[in-house]
Amino acid sequence: MTFRQAYERTLLTIVRTRDLMAVAILSVLLYAFYYPAPYGHQTARALPLVVVDQDDSDLSRAIVTRLDDTRAVQVVARTGDMAQARRLVQARRAEAILLLPRGGAGAIVAQRGAGGMALWLNGTYLLRAEGIGISVAEVAGDALAAWRAQRGLDRRDEIAPPILLHPLFNTTSGYRDYIFPSVASIILQQTLLFACARLVAERRRRGERPPGTVEAVGIWAACATIGCLAALFYFGFVYWVQDIPRMGNPLGLALAVPAFAAAVSALGLWLGGFFADGDDALKVLLPTSVPLVFLGGFAWPLDQMPGWLATFAWLSPATGGMHAFVRLNQMGATLAETGWPLTILAILAAVYGGAFMVASRWRRAGFAARPSTAPMRGQDGG
Repeated sequence: MTFRQAYERTLLTIVRTRDLMAVAILSVLLYAFYYPAPYGHQTARALPLVVVDQDDSDLSRAIVTRLDDTRAVQVVARTGDMAQARRLVQARRAEAILLLPRGGAGAIVAQRGAGGMALWLNGTYLLRAEGIGISVAEVAGDALAAWRAQRGLDRRDEIAPPILLHPLFNTTSGYRDYIFPSVASIILQQTLLFACARLVAERRRRGERPPGTVEAVGIWAACATIGCLAALFYFGFVYWVQDIPRMGNPLGLALAVPAFAAAVSALGLWLGGFFADGDDALKVLLPTSVPLVFLGGFAWPLDQMPGWLATFAWLSPATGGMHAFVRLNQMGATLAETGWPLTILAILAAVYGGAFMVASRWRRAGFAARPSTAPMRGQDGG
């Protein structure tokens, strides 16, 4: 079989086979819109907060009023009893307690140490706790500035210089724009990996002759093409629809996407040869998605992991893809600045591609050495 015949046959097989179509194409479309949907608001809103105002001063009341006017925080109760506030948190009616102790306003105005107010946060959800902490700090600062200005207490030399914050890639500081570009690499890898492994495993189940070198290259190229189209669909159309920062370095992406798709498809084709049918391949490979999320380096930095674990993480093309795509797509990095992940992807493509070729050659030789069990012409009544 020629390269072109193997290439075209593989593409037609994927499109015409319901199970392969569902994994390689339909699941890509589903995750493109299903996964970012829960994070559409980008930031947590109306987080319940209970205020223990023991000071009951003009400044403390101004802080409470401003807090209740923000989108991020909703004051669900105001009391002078700390025990009652704790009960509200334990009953999950509030996420945090803001304590304004007696005499706290004076301590804040006089800037005496760290006294003046205290904040207890429910650390179960880090994002929610961070949102409440940031909102309380900003509101308290604004309320104090307004309170001092009304009383003529501010002087020009007391005003701190402004601090300008400019996020490197998540320009909206939203959770969706942070999480989805990172997880997209894992989605693209796993859907393509499952499809490639199932393709090869189903060939084994049907008893087809393992591909020769030219045919194997054609199969690999067809699977890599599916991966490239899926990645370009994400980085182009999906990111545009979701309004995610994108296309910082299109030329770099044009080089990184084929390397990623080649590495993933080669890994899937190689692994598929170890399974007797497609269902077995999916049963074993499906549970790998969750560990890959934590090994990618966005939930926890790779340099903070044990050395052996960080090295193991780079064996997954999704890790290299994540570190390359985010830099190129969201941050506009140059090819030189993404040299390490791109090099890793190229090496993985070569290693996994070579493993697939060698495994195909060995299985083809073993297949040819088997005694033929096919009935001779005329023996089946034909």
